[in-house]
Amino acid sequence: MNNPILVELTRGDVVESCHRGSLVVVDTKGKIRLSLGDAQRPVFPRSAQKALQAVASFETGAIDKYGLNNAEIAIACASHGGEVDHTTTAESILNKAGLGRDDLECGTHWPSHDASTHALARSGGAPCALHNNCSGKHASMLISAACQGIETNGYIQPEHAVQRRAKSVLESFCDIRLDDAPMGIDGCSVPNWAIPLDRLAHGFAKFATGEGLEPERARLCERIRSAVAEFPFMVAGTNRFCSRVMDQLGKRAFIKTGAEGVFCAALPELGLGIALKIDDGASRASEVVLAHLLQKLGVVDAGEFEYALTPSILNRNSIQTGIIKAATAVDDLVI
Repeated sequence: MNNPILVELTRGDVVESCHRGSLVVVDTKGKIRLSLGDAQRPVFPRSAQKALQAVASFETGAIDKYGLNNAEIAIACASHGGEVDHTTTAESILNKAGLGRDDLECGTHWPSHDASTHALARSGGAPCALHNNCSGKHASMLISAACQGIETNGYIQPEHAVQRRAKSVLESFCDIRLDDAPMGIDGCSVPNWAIPLDRLAHGFAKFATGEGLEPERARLCERIRSAVAEFPFMVAGTNRFCSRVMDQLGKRAFIKTGAEGVFCAALPELGLGIALKIDDGASRASEVVLAHLLQKLGVVDAGEFEYALTPSILNRNSIQTGIIKAATAVDDLVI
């Protein structure tokens, strides 16, 4: 990979390590407004695409049929930490459709939120599928099947109607055909199709504004964005980057990280979509790049965003040993 260095980590005044990657900013017409590195290289969007998967789930009419509230809509877009409010919200979605935690096919892991893991262990409990960071997305997929009166078992399989619908929505938003695209299986077991970064960013520009979408779909996108702006905690959790930034920015930005250094964003006021990928998969780098893009685009002032632009590296004694900072390629961007 010959992508430029986007992020550097220092120890003292010395650059100790660095991260290469690519990024692209695209408008609603599909025009590239800014790019670094290979913006046409297909990447697996991973969890960064969850908002578009939520569109697929909720276009079935499941929100109104089951009376979902905004917290339940928001958690459909989540990679949450397994905190109590996350698990109870995901379970509430299932219960409204007459389903339960045993219907989830996302797999089980301990909460990624340390305090929640400790509390669960102290109580003598064990993790269940609701603690999976993708349980909100899976709950929305399950109720979309229930809403259509189709079989819920096996909803994670590529040939199931739920995943065929998700694929079709991705194709429509990103203006791409995925029949011949590489397909992988995500950590939560649903299919993941590789999409070029510029196509992915275009999809998020359309999600941001509704431009180029059918009116009903555009209204659904706005409903999802508004729900997340009201309940950003549901998308990630306590002190986590996505929740913290969206709590600060409200409706100015929808942002969503994905595994292996992918990040996407939708900027409604600017009519732009962002997609980026860190080559080595480091989320610490993708967060810094996304923060700098938001600042350079004027979505947020640098003075109120310092925690995201140059996060500190602390040792076990909470002594600052260095910082994570944008490299020259990002610092020199002119937008």
